[in-house]
Amino acid sequence: MSTFGTHFRVTTYGESHCLSVGCIVDGCPPGMALTEDDIQPQMTRRRPGQSAITTPRNEKDRVEIQSGTEFGITLGTPIGLRVMNENQRKQDYGNKTMDLYPRPSHADWTYLEKYGVKASSGGGRSSARETIGRVAAGAIAEKYLREAYGIEIVAFTASIGQEFLFPPTPTHPTAATNPEFLKMIQTIDRKTVDNFLPVRCPNKEGSERMEQLVADFKAREDSIGGTVTCVIRNCPSGLGEPCFDKLEATLAHAMLSIPATKGFEIGSGFGGCQVPGSIHNDPFIKAPAVPPGQNGASSQVPRPRLTTKTNNSGGIQGGISNGAPIYFTVGFKPPATIGQAQTTATYDEEEGVLEAKGRHDPCVVPRAVPIVESMAALVVMDAVLAQQARQTARSLLSPLKGIVPVQQVQQGV
Repeated sequence: MSTFGTHFRVTTYGESHCLSVGCIVDGCPPGMALTEDDIQPQMTRRRPGQSAITTPRNEKDRVEIQSGTEFGITLGTPIGLRVMNENQRKQDYGNKTMDLYPRPSHADWTYLEKYGVKASSGGGRSSARETIGRVAAGAIAEKYLREAYGIEIVAFTASIGQEFLFPPTPTHPTAATNPEFLKMIQTIDRKTVDNFLPVRCPNKEGSERMEQLVADFKAREDSIGGTVTCVIRNCPSGLGEPCFDKLEATLAHAMLSIPATKGFEIGSGFGGCQVPGSIHNDPFIKAPAVPPGQNGASSQVPRPRLTTKTNNSGGIQGGISNGAPIYFTVGFKPPATIGQAQTTATYDEEEGVLEAKGRHDPCVVPRAVPIVESMAALVVMDAVLAQQARQTARSLLSPLKGIVPVQQVQQGV
């Protein structure tokens, strides 16, 4: 449906060309400072019209907080967020040709089959405009995670077409075994990623190759796909709800709900299937000391005593975070709407030729970066609240004799 999360619940609303889009956020902790200025930066990173290789639709995507705060402080009640659609152009879709054909590989046909009616302009709820609510909600979750735990979430473009930031090789069939990749995810930040606009691939040569590739496809009125890699640092251990809500499972659910996604892999991913267990296993080592309050985290946040020497697991083992950086990659298909003439069938089952009109991205990958970050924040926020409830409930009981309390294990007592 249109709601994601259990403890931190986000319900999005709106279509591509309606009056507004947005969301309701339920479950945000009270007492956190929050204004539009905390949310707008991610909205701006997601907005269209940022470069010559994105859709020319010009939206400012200004977010407005409608409820749930007073004097810039969260009340613990539902937070309403709204963004007005200022640059609607329904006329791009109101022509005879577009009305006759379901666009190939788009959601026109499947929405009609499911609901018996569909939005006549744009992609309706399947449009990337729907992700505005996700990004706004994700910014709220991120602020709490950053202030309470020092968690950092950074995504970047890993590939476009056959151009890779870290191409697979016989030595490193997966980036997880590449020392350069592992070094990068320890320090990469959003400022560095955005220094490589419009592609958001944090490498000068790779970024230039990818930008040229997208420009070539745009010139041919075609499109191309790619991948986004995301890393979550300083995530506490113990997050995830086995068996069916393992942390990687909820991450996969979140990522594959983003429009145009076609694949998800975590840690070593599919490349890890090509190496033996003797290489793939992640031995445990003593975790380095972390000063209390580092990265803005509360001094009350327990830190794990152990970490792993390697990280092919991607920071999750048995469906539960182990304290190491969590990283994963999401695959995005080429945008379905292209300007080239395509032989296809009409709604009335007659063969014909469609030349789609409208304003569309030749590649969604660069603009997907903040969306991936936001969905990751929603997953971790939900997992954090679940674990906080469990730990608080356990702390109210008398200690069991002969069993080391979880708090002592985490604090190294």
